[in-house]
Amino acid sequence: MNTMALIEIGTLPVYVIPLLIFVARILDVSLGTLRIILVARSMRGMASILGFLEIVIWLLAIGQVMQNLNSIENYFAYAAGFAAGTYVGMTIERKLRIGTLLVRIVTKTTADALINHLTERGHRVTHVDAHGAREDVKVIFTVVKRSALNEIISIIQEFNPNAFYTVEDVRMAHQGLPIQASGQRLRHLLQPFYWFRKEK
Repeated sequence: MNTMALIEIGTLPVYVIPLLIFVARILDVSLGTLRIILVARSMRGMASILGFLEIVIWLLAIGQVMQNLNSIENYFAYAAGFAAGTYVGMTIERKLRIGTLLVRIVTKTTADALINHLTERGHRVTHVDAHGAREDVKVIFTVVKRSALNEIISIIQEFNPNAFYTVEDVRMAHQGLPIQASGQRLRHLLQPFYWFRKEK
């Protein structure tokens, strides 16, 4: 059986095996990148599913490399697939917009219009008066879904274009904030594999 498999592989065009290794590496590294991101967000169930798929694909890729150790093309395809997979995984995570963010805004000018507009758009806002190095400032905090970040930035640029703001990942948000679960969109995509129960 193994001899037949080797004969079949040997009859394939020379570029097929490197191409398969390259594609497999893109898949498993992309899954690995997403898995690390989900682990950082405490989404352990889905991270475990992705980890299982990742290692299965990796074993297939490394198996082909080990069977063809005399081919420099396979080594190159393996390394190139790793690099491409990292990029693809980060791109997928950005498109999915998984997670929750804390936006911190510091403005020297009057921030009433900015605060009012954020509130009207349905964002929960906390603001405090603070003292900067040279003058008094207003510090505004809001916790939003990652998908709403572009909207928040547009509002800041419209009402206080000179404001200083920072964006940070939030591992967990509670106390009734109107934020969907971090993995809701990804859970929908992985619904066929969603075998674990939500923690109570």
